Amino acid sequence: MGLLAFLKTQFAVHLLIGFVFVVSGLVINSVQLCTLVLWPVSKQLYRRLNCRLAYSLWSQLVMLLEWWSCTECTLFTDQATVDTFGKEHAVIILNHNFEIDFLCGWTMCERFGVLGSSKVLAKRELLYVPLIGWTWYFLEIVFCKRKWEEDRDTVIKGLESLADYPEHMWFLLYCEGTRFTEKKHRVSMEVAASKGLPVLKYHLLPRTKGFTTAVQCLRGTVTAVYDVTLNFRGNKNPSLLGILYGKKYEADMCVRRFPLEEIPLDEKEAAQWLHKLYQEKDALQEIYNQKGVFPGQQFKPARRPWTLLNFLFWATLLLSPLFSFVLGVFASGSPILILTFLGFVGAASFGVRRLIGVTEIEKGSSYGNQEFKKKE
Repeated sequence: MGLLAFLKTQFAVHLLIGFVFVVSGLVINSVQLCTLVLWPVSKQLYRRLNCRLAYSLWSQLVMLLEWWSCTECTLFTDQATVDTFGKEHAVIILNHNFEIDFLCGWTMCERFGVLGSSKVLAKRELLYVPLIGWTWYFLEIVFCKRKWEEDRDTVIKGLESLADYPEHMWFLLYCEGTRFTEKKHRVSMEVAASKGLPVLKYHLLPRTKGFTTAVQCLRGTVTAVYDVTLNFRGNKNPSLLGILYGKKYEADMCVRRFPLEEIPLDEKEAAQWLHKLYQEKDALQEIYNQKGVFPGQQFKPARRPWTLLNFLFWATLLLSPLFSFVLGVFASGSPILILTFLGFVGAASFGVRRLIGVTEIEKGSSYGNQEFKKKE
């Protein structure tokens, strides 16, 4: 085992990475708070600044995937589709099967220059998660309670406000609503059977309201829908902790582009279009499980140095004073000061672990079980 491979397994190193992410995130959130004064003066300047501030935070997580774990991401698509990446507003539909599916989506956003301006339809609980939810708030992310009667006006207003967004954005939708588990899949297919919809083998029944509303509200802004089907070679089930330990994964993404004019204007027809899309995604997963690859030409977009340089900037800025402070604490010889510091380290370890826990499948919501509970 080389020195770098050894360091990747050490908890102290993980704690330092977490320290840089958390403290830089708090600094970034503070600067974002200050930018609110720009909103009445120049909304577009406020948006451009916050895109770059968000990039400085999110790119640290992308750095872990690209440079720390050296995970490879391969696209299966065509040249014409690749040529549009980063050059248009688009809605992204991604399957929600893995703990790091969002991170694979982000690394593609980064490589095509839209990481800072990427958007998502997020559950409202995430708004209160430090760093993640706070940064999203300043980015005008659309939050929802996932109760359509309560969400409708909020979601429509949030989507319509993005119509004049100054940077090319990718709006991510997890149409399944929650991460795939066997229990949720069983419940979802019971609902599908009760509604006369085809059974899916690898996906949950898609929730159509968010998709149809997003398409309706963003017409004239968004020019295409990208359907992305993700899987990992070797039947791996990666985790954010695995990435932190430097485990290398190989992600494959099948990307299909649909011009927005191909999606029906009628809400019911658009919902049927989405159900058909998920049947096709299921077929793509079946092909992948049988052949180990998706159909289409393979592309490996090169990773860019900016995520690594951004992390090194924050690490240099924050770790130097931290090491000086730690040396001062232990040099003081004060038991109270040393114990207080160790208590702070323990609390920081707990906080970092809780942030990682947000991504874990077993910590996911019970959203997919709602219909089952109603039936019981």
